[in-house]
Amino acid sequence: MTKPLVLLLVLLSGTFAHAQTLPSDATLTALMQKAGVPGMQLVYTKGSKVRAYALGARTAGQPARVNATTTFEAASLGKAVLAYVALRLLDRGVFELDKPLLGYAPYPRLQGARNADKITARMVLGHTTGLPNWAANPLSPAWKTTPLRLKYAPDSCWNYSGEGYVLLQQTLEHLTGKSFETLAREEVFGPLRLMHSSFVWQPAFAPNAASGHDGKGQPVPINHFAEGYGAFSLLGPATDYSRFLQALMTGRGLKPATARLLRTPANEANRYGQAATPTDGFIAWACGVGLATTSRGLAQWQWGDNGPFKGFYLTLPDQQESLVFFTNSANGPKLTDELLRLFFGPGDYHTTQWLAE
Repeated sequence: MTKPLVLLLVLLSGTFAHAQTLPSDATLTALMQKAGVPGMQLVYTKGSKVRAYALGARTAGQPARVNATTTFEAASLGKAVLAYVALRLLDRGVFELDKPLLGYAPYPRLQGARNADKITARMVLGHTTGLPNWAANPLSPAWKTTPLRLKYAPDSCWNYSGEGYVLLQQTLEHLTGKSFETLAREEVFGPLRLMHSSFVWQPAFAPNAASGHDGKGQPVPINHFAEGYGAFSLLGPATDYSRFLQALMTGRGLKPATARLLRTPANEANRYGQAATPTDGFIAWACGVGLATTSRGLAQWQWGDNGPFKGFYLTLPDQQESLVFFTNSANGPKLTDELLRLFFGPGDYHTTQWLAE
Protein backbone atom coordinates (compact mmCIF):
# COMPACT_ATOMS: atom_id res chain seq x y z
CA MET A 1 0.00 0.00 0.00
CA THR A 2 1.44 3.37 -0.99
CA LYS A 3 1.99 6.14 1.54
CA PRO A 4 -0.60 8.52 -0.06
CA LEU A 5 -3.25 5.80 0.13
CA VAL A 6 -2.42 5.07 3.77
CA LEU A 7 -2.70 8.77 4.54
CA LEU A 8 -6.10 8.99 2.81
CA LEU A 9 -7.44 6.02 4.76
CA VAL A 10 -6.31 7.56 8.04
CA LEU A 11 -7.87 10.86 7.03
CA LEU A 12 -11.25 9.29 6.35
CA SER A 13 -11.17 6.83 9.23
CA GLY A 14 -12.56 9.23 11.81
CA THR A 15 -9.44 9.02 14.00
CA PHE A 16 -9.08 12.62 15.14
CA ALA A 17 -6.08 13.34 17.33
CA HIS A 18 -7.07 15.10 20.54
CA ALA A 19 -10.75 15.15 19.52
CA GLN A 20 -13.97 13.48 20.55
CA THR A 21 -14.86 10.03 19.31
CA LEU A 22 -16.98 10.48 16.22
CA PRO A 23 -20.21 8.55 15.68
CA SER A 24 -20.13 5.27 13.77
CA ASP A 25 -21.95 4.50 10.55
CA ALA A 26 -24.30 2.32 12.59
CA THR A 27 -25.20 5.19 14.93
CA LEU A 28 -26.03 7.52 12.06
CA THR A 29 -27.92 4.80 10.18
CA ALA A 30 -30.10 4.21 13.24
CA LEU A 31 -30.90 7.95 13.41
CA MET A 32 -31.81 7.94 9.71
CA GLN A 33 -34.11 4.98 10.12
CA LYS A 34 -35.86 6.60 13.07
CA ALA A 35 -36.38 9.82 11.09
CA GLY A 36 -37.43 8.08 7.88
CA VAL A 37 -34.44 9.27 5.83
CA PRO A 38 -33.36 6.74 3.14
CA GLY A 39 -29.97 8.23 2.25
CA MET A 40 -27.45 10.78 3.52
CA GLN A 41 -24.01 12.18 2.84
CA LEU A 42 -22.30 13.93 5.75
CA VAL A 43 -18.86 15.52 6.05
CA TYR A 44 -17.30 16.77 9.29
CA THR A 45 -13.99 18.63 9.34
CA LYS A 46 -11.73 19.83 12.11
CA GLY A 47 -8.67 21.67 10.89
CA SER A 48 -7.09 19.50 8.19
CA LYS A 49 -8.91 16.35 9.34
CA VAL A 50 -11.94 15.13 7.40
CA ARG A 51 -14.52 12.45 8.20
CA ALA A 52 -16.93 11.67 5.35
CA TYR A 53 -19.97 9.40 5.57
CA ALA A 54 -22.10 8.01 2.72
CA LEU A 55 -25.06 6.08 4.09
CA GLY A 56 -28.27 4.42 2.99
CA ALA A 57 -30.06 4.03 -0.31
CA ARG A 58 -30.14 6.33 -3.31
CA THR A 59 -33.77 5.27 -3.76
CA ALA A 60 -35.80 3.62 -1.00
CA GLY A 61 -36.35 -0.08 -1.63
CA GLN A 62 -33.67 -0.25 -4.34
CA PRO A 63 -30.22 -1.86 -3.94
CA ALA A 64 -28.11 1.09 -5.16
CA ARG A 65 -26.32 2.69 -2.23
CA VAL A 66 -25.26 6.29 -1.61
CA ASN A 67 -21.52 6.79 -2.10
CA ALA A 68 -19.12 9.72 -1.86
CA THR A 69 -19.98 11.11 -5.30
CA THR A 70 -23.74 10.49 -5.41
CA THR A 71 -25.55 13.56 -6.74
CA PHE A 72 -27.99 15.29 -4.37
CA GLU A 73 -29.94 18.52 -4.69
CA ALA A 74 -28.26 21.01 -2.35
CA ALA A 75 -31.14 23.48 -2.74
CA SER A 76 -30.59 26.79 -0.93
CA LEU A 77 -27.06 25.86 0.08
CA GLY A 78 -26.24 27.21 -3.37
CA LYS A 79 -27.00 30.71 -2.07
CA ALA A 80 -23.66 30.77 -0.25
CA VAL A 81 -21.92 29.85 -3.50
CA LEU A 82 -23.67 32.73 -5.27
CA ALA A 83 -22.65 35.05 -2.43
CA TYR A 84 -19.02 33.92 -2.71
CA VAL A 85 -19.06 34.48 -6.50
CA ALA A 86 -20.50 37.95 -5.91
CA LEU A 87 -17.81 38.81 -3.36
CA ARG A 88 -15.08 37.63 -5.72
CA LEU A 89 -16.49 39.97 -8.39
CA LEU A 90 -16.82 42.76 -5.82
CA ASP A 91 -13.08 42.46 -5.16
CA ARG A 92 -12.47 43.04 -8.87
CA GLY A 93 -14.66 46.12 -8.99
CA VAL A 94 -17.41 44.59 -11.16
CA PHE A 95 -20.15 46.12 -8.98
CA GLU A 96 -20.72 47.93 -5.67
CA LEU A 97 -22.52 46.51 -2.66
CA ASP A 98 -24.60 49.62 -2.03
CA LYS A 99 -25.48 50.75 -5.54
CA PRO A 100 -29.09 49.92 -6.52
CA LEU A 101 -29.11 46.86 -8.73
CA LEU A 102 -31.60 48.36 -11.19
CA GLY A 103 -28.96 50.98 -11.87
CA TYR A 104 -26.89 48.25 -13.55
CA ALA A 105 -29.59 46.57 -15.62
CA PRO A 106 -33.39 46.56 -15.90
CA TYR A 107 -35.36 43.65 -14.48
CA PRO A 108 -38.70 43.35 -16.31
CA ARG A 109 -40.42 41.46 -13.50
CA LEU A 110 -39.92 44.50 -11.23
CA GLN A 111 -41.23 47.03 -13.74
CA GLY A 112 -43.49 49.47 -11.89
CA ALA A 113 -42.73 47.94 -8.49
CA ARG A 114 -42.63 50.59 -5.77
CA ASN A 115 -39.21 50.98 -4.08
CA ALA A 116 -37.56 48.38 -6.33
CA ASP A 117 -35.02 51.01 -7.38
CA LYS A 118 -33.65 51.04 -3.82
CA ILE A 119 -32.63 47.34 -3.68
CA THR A 120 -28.88 46.78 -3.40
CA ALA A 121 -26.62 43.73 -3.43
CA ARG A 122 -25.98 44.11 0.31
CA MET A 123 -29.73 43.88 0.91
CA VAL A 124 -30.00 40.79 -1.28
CA LEU A 125 -27.17 39.00 0.50
CA GLY A 126 -28.65 39.84 3.91
CA HIS A 127 -32.29 39.09 2.94
CA THR A 128 -33.54 42.63 3.58
CA THR A 129 -34.76 43.51 0.06
CA GLY A 130 -38.43 43.37 1.05
CA LEU A 131 -39.06 40.82 -1.72
CA PRO A 132 -40.99 37.58 -1.11
CA ASN A 133 -39.23 34.24 -1.10
CA TRP A 134 -40.95 33.32 -4.39
CA ALA A 135 -43.65 35.11 -6.36
CA ALA A 136 -44.49 31.76 -7.98
CA ASN A 137 -43.03 28.26 -8.02
CA PRO A 138 -39.59 28.75 -9.64
CA LEU A 139 -39.94 25.36 -11.37
CA SER A 140 -43.15 26.42 -13.12
CA PRO A 141 -43.07 27.75 -16.71
CA ALA A 142 -44.87 30.93 -15.65
CA TRP A 143 -42.38 31.93 -12.96
CA LYS A 144 -39.94 33.82 -15.20
CA THR A 145 -42.64 36.27 -16.29
CA THR A 146 -44.56 36.54 -13.02
CA PRO A 147 -44.61 40.20 -11.87
CA LEU A 148 -42.57 40.75 -8.73
CA ARG A 149 -43.64 43.17 -5.99
CA LEU A 150 -42.09 44.05 -2.64
CA LYS A 151 -43.77 42.86 0.56
CA TYR A 152 -41.84 45.31 2.75
CA ALA A 153 -39.83 48.48 2.35
CA PRO A 154 -36.19 47.74 1.42
CA ASP A 155 -33.90 47.35 4.44
CA SER A 156 -36.82 47.56 6.89
CA CYS A 157 -36.72 43.95 8.10
CA TRP A 158 -35.36 40.46 7.42
CA ASN A 159 -37.40 38.37 4.99
CA TYR A 160 -35.86 35.32 3.34
CA SER A 161 -35.92 35.79 -0.43
CA GLY A 162 -34.87 33.51 -3.23
CA GLU A 163 -36.20 36.14 -5.64
CA GLY A 164 -33.61 38.59 -4.35
CA TYR A 165 -30.81 36.15 -5.12
CA VAL A 166 -32.16 35.66 -8.65
CA LEU A 167 -32.15 39.44 -9.12
CA LEU A 168 -28.50 39.64 -7.99
CA GLN A 169 -27.54 36.67 -10.17
CA GLN A 170 -29.06 38.19 -13.29
CA THR A 171 -27.32 41.50 -12.53
CA LEU A 172 -23.95 39.70 -12.33
CA GLU A 173 -24.70 37.82 -15.56
CA HIS A 174 -25.45 41.15 -17.27
CA LEU A 175 -22.29 42.81 -15.96
CA THR A 176 -19.98 39.94 -16.93
CA GLY A 177 -21.73 38.65 -20.04
CA LYS A 178 -21.51 35.12 -18.61
CA SER A 179 -24.07 32.60 -17.39
CA PHE A 180 -24.10 31.86 -13.69
CA GLU A 181 -22.96 28.29 -14.35
CA THR A 182 -19.88 29.69 -16.11
CA LEU A 183 -19.23 32.13 -13.26
CA ALA A 184 -19.54 29.33 -10.70
CA ARG A 185 -17.07 27.18 -12.61
CA GLU A 186 -14.58 30.03 -12.98
CA GLU A 187 -14.85 31.42 -9.45
CA VAL A 188 -15.67 28.35 -7.32
CA PHE A 189 -15.79 24.89 -8.88
CA GLY A 190 -12.46 25.22 -10.68
CA PRO A 191 -10.35 27.03 -8.07
CA LEU A 192 -11.66 24.89 -5.18
CA ARG A 193 -11.66 21.60 -7.14
CA LEU A 194 -15.35 20.85 -6.80
CA MET A 195 -15.23 18.24 -9.52
CA HIS A 196 -18.74 16.80 -9.18
CA SER A 197 -20.90 19.92 -8.77
CA SER A 198 -23.00 21.98 -11.14
CA PHE A 199 -26.00 24.31 -11.11
CA VAL A 200 -27.38 22.57 -14.22
CA TRP A 201 -28.05 18.90 -14.80
CA GLN A 202 -25.15 16.97 -16.30
CA PRO A 203 -25.67 13.63 -18.11
CA ALA A 204 -22.77 12.24 -16.08
CA PHE A 205 -24.90 12.58 -12.94
CA ALA A 206 -27.52 10.06 -14.12
CA PRO A 207 -25.82 6.76 -13.14
CA ASN A 208 -25.22 7.87 -9.54
CA ALA A 209 -28.01 10.30 -8.70
CA ALA A 210 -30.21 10.04 -5.63
CA SER A 211 -33.99 10.20 -5.76
CA GLY A 212 -35.77 12.54 -3.40
CA HIS A 213 -38.42 11.22 -1.02
CA ASP A 214 -41.53 12.89 0.38
CA GLY A 215 -42.47 12.80 4.05
CA LYS A 216 -44.06 9.38 3.63
CA GLY A 217 -40.95 7.91 2.00
CA GLN A 218 -42.25 7.85 -1.56
CA PRO A 219 -39.53 8.44 -4.20
CA VAL A 220 -39.50 11.65 -6.23
CA PRO A 221 -37.16 12.03 -9.25
CA ILE A 222 -34.22 14.39 -8.88
CA ASN A 223 -34.67 17.65 -10.80
CA HIS A 224 -32.85 17.92 -14.13
CA PHE A 225 -32.28 21.68 -13.97
CA ALA A 226 -31.77 23.08 -17.47
CA GLU A 227 -30.75 26.53 -16.20
CA GLY A 228 -28.52 27.36 -13.27
CA TYR A 229 -29.85 29.37 -10.32
CA GLY A 230 -27.74 30.03 -7.26
CA ALA A 231 -30.90 30.23 -5.16
CA PHE A 232 -31.98 26.61 -5.61
CA SER A 233 -30.41 24.45 -8.36
CA LEU A 234 -27.04 23.34 -6.97
CA LEU A 235 -26.38 19.64 -7.66
CA GLY A 236 -23.50 17.59 -6.31
CA PRO A 237 -22.13 15.66 -3.32
CA ALA A 238 -21.52 16.86 0.23
CA THR A 239 -17.78 16.20 -0.17
CA ASP A 240 -17.61 18.98 -2.75
CA TYR A 241 -19.66 21.32 -0.60
CA SER A 242 -17.47 20.69 2.43
CA ARG A 243 -14.45 21.78 0.40
CA PHE A 244 -16.31 24.99 -0.41
CA LEU A 245 -17.05 25.52 3.29
CA GLN A 246 -13.34 25.62 4.04
CA ALA A 247 -13.08 28.67 1.77
CA LEU A 248 -16.18 30.19 3.35
CA MET A 249 -14.70 29.84 6.86
CA THR A 250 -11.26 31.18 6.01
CA GLY A 251 -12.17 33.73 3.33
CA ARG A 252 -9.80 32.04 0.89
CA GLY A 253 -9.83 33.78 -2.48
CA LEU A 254 -11.15 37.06 -1.04
CA LYS A 255 -9.52 40.27 0.13
CA PRO A 256 -9.32 40.38 3.96
CA ALA A 257 -11.94 43.14 4.27
CA THR A 258 -14.27 41.24 1.94
CA ALA A 259 -13.75 37.97 3.80
CA ARG A 260 -14.86 39.70 7.00
CA LEU A 261 -18.27 40.30 5.40
CA LEU A 262 -18.89 36.55 5.77
CA ARG A 263 -18.43 36.76 9.57
CA THR A 264 -19.80 40.22 10.35
CA PRO A 265 -23.53 40.84 10.86
CA ALA A 266 -25.08 42.88 8.07
CA ASN A 267 -28.39 42.93 9.96
CA GLU A 268 -29.98 41.43 13.06
CA ALA A 269 -32.35 39.16 11.11
CA ASN A 270 -35.39 40.78 12.72
CA ARG A 271 -38.52 39.40 11.08
CA TYR A 272 -41.32 41.83 10.20
CA GLY A 273 -44.12 42.21 12.69
CA GLN A 274 -42.99 39.32 14.87
CA ALA A 275 -42.63 39.66 18.61
CA ALA A 276 -39.20 38.87 19.99
CA THR A 277 -38.57 35.15 20.39
CA PRO A 278 -36.14 33.35 22.73
CA THR A 279 -33.53 32.79 20.01
CA ASP A 280 -33.76 36.11 18.13
CA GLY A 281 -30.79 37.55 19.97
CA PHE A 282 -28.57 34.66 18.87
CA ILE A 283 -29.20 34.93 15.10
CA ALA A 284 -27.99 37.54 12.60
CA TRP A 285 -27.24 37.61 8.88
CA ALA A 286 -23.98 38.38 7.13
CA CYS A 287 -23.41 38.94 3.40
CA GLY A 288 -24.65 35.59 2.15
CA VAL A 289 -24.63 33.38 5.25
CA GLY A 290 -26.55 33.09 8.47
CA LEU A 291 -24.70 33.77 11.71
CA ALA A 292 -25.42 32.19 15.08
CA THR A 293 -23.95 32.87 18.50
CA THR A 294 -23.54 29.37 19.89
CA SER A 295 -22.06 27.82 23.01
CA ARG A 296 -19.04 26.99 20.81
CA GLY A 297 -18.66 30.54 19.49
CA LEU A 298 -19.62 32.22 16.23
CA ALA A 299 -21.17 29.95 13.60
CA GLN A 300 -22.02 30.35 9.93
CA TRP A 301 -25.06 28.35 8.82
CA GLN A 302 -27.76 27.75 6.23
CA TRP A 303 -30.47 25.21 5.53
CA GLY A 304 -31.46 23.78 2.13
CA ASP A 305 -35.01 22.79 1.23
CA ASN A 306 -36.12 21.61 -2.20
CA GLY A 307 -39.00 19.57 -0.77
CA PRO A 308 -37.85 15.95 -1.10
CA PHE A 309 -34.19 16.98 -0.69
CA LYS A 310 -33.07 18.67 2.52
CA GLY A 311 -29.60 19.76 3.65
CA PHE A 312 -27.84 21.85 6.29
CA TYR A 313 -24.42 23.20 7.17
CA LEU A 314 -22.88 24.85 10.19
CA THR A 315 -19.30 26.04 10.56
CA LEU A 316 -17.33 27.21 13.59
CA PRO A 317 -14.72 29.45 11.94
CA ASP A 318 -12.74 30.17 15.12
CA GLN A 319 -12.35 26.43 15.74
CA GLN A 320 -11.99 25.57 12.04
CA GLU A 321 -14.76 22.99 12.31
CA SER A 322 -17.56 22.38 9.86
CA LEU A 323 -20.47 20.00 9.35
CA VAL A 324 -22.58 19.59 6.23
CA PHE A 325 -25.14 16.94 5.42
CA PHE A 326 -27.31 16.27 2.39
CA THR A 327 -30.37 14.02 2.62
CA ASN A 328 -32.72 12.66 -0.02
CA SER A 329 -35.77 13.11 2.17
CA ALA A 330 -38.27 15.71 3.31
CA ASN A 331 -37.57 14.32 6.78
CA GLY A 332 -33.93 15.42 6.75
CA PRO A 333 -34.35 18.32 9.22
CA LYS A 334 -35.35 15.85 11.94
CA LEU A 335 -31.67 14.87 12.10
CA THR A 336 -30.19 18.33 12.56
CA ASP A 337 -30.12 18.82 16.33
CA GLU A 338 -28.82 15.33 17.05
CA LEU A 339 -26.11 15.61 14.40
CA LEU A 340 -24.93 18.94 15.82
CA ARG A 341 -24.69 17.37 19.26
CA LEU A 342 -22.86 14.28 18.01
CA PHE A 343 -20.21 16.20 16.07
CA PHE A 344 -19.85 19.53 17.88
CA GLY A 345 -20.80 18.34 21.35
CA PRO A 346 -23.66 19.22 23.72
CA GLY A 347 -24.55 22.88 23.68
CA ASP A 348 -26.84 25.55 22.32
CA TYR A 349 -26.76 26.13 18.56
CA HIS A 350 -30.12 27.95 18.23
CA THR A 351 -30.51 27.50 14.47
CA THR A 352 -33.34 24.97 14.25
CA GLN A 353 -35.14 26.64 17.14
CA TRP A 354 -35.00 30.01 15.36
CA LEU A 355 -36.35 28.48 12.15
CA ALA A 356 -39.25 26.94 14.07
CA GLU A 357 -40.23 30.18 15.82
